[in-house]
Amino acid sequence: MNILFYGDSITDAGRDRSDPASLGDGYASRAAALLLASTPGKNLAFENFGVSGDRTCDLLRRLDADVLSRKPDLVVMMIGINDVWRRYDANDPTSPEAFLQNCERLVGAILASGAKLVLLEPFLLPNADKPFREDLDPKLAVIRAIARSRRLTLVPLDGLLNAAAAGGHLLSDDGIHPNEVGADLIARHCAAAVAPLL
Repeated sequence: MNILFYGDSITDAGRDRSDPASLGDGYASRAAALLLASTPGKNLAFENFGVSGDRTCDLLRRLDADVLSRKPDLVVMMIGINDVWRRYDANDPTSPEAFLQNCERLVGAILASGAKLVLLEPFLLPNADKPFREDLDPKLAVIRAIARSRRLTLVPLDGLLNAAAAGGHLLSDDGIHPNEVGADLIARHCAAAVAPLL
């Protein structure tokens, strides 16, 4: 079974793009290790196609080359924080309507290919020094609505990680990119969501 991780820098996590086997140092490699350990006998293969800085429009542009042409059996996708970020650092906002259209196209194409799909929410932690919450929340509502309407597995990372942070865990140095503790927590939730679909 071929499992493909798709998203932005949180998925990318420094992967070596010249090495197809490289999963980076983030949640993707950790989730893969957990799944391999917990499902002995399963013929699992993993690929990581996260690209730092990507937005939903960028995932759409490379969807055919990086996902559909590779014919994965299951796709794990986390996207959205850069759709928020570009509003503030480049005056290039993605409206909730455009975000909805982009996500619907991504989800529709992946499902139409026959692949299963697990969605991971983007998130913002309390120690972020950026005013992203007002822009992120409508996008979270979009992702949640799509997951409900399509009956997809959704990992509610925004709530899960914020609850862990409220409990005293430092999950990220900037409130956006997970540290090792944050990546481990995401990986555990990701693996738990993927395992029943194998």
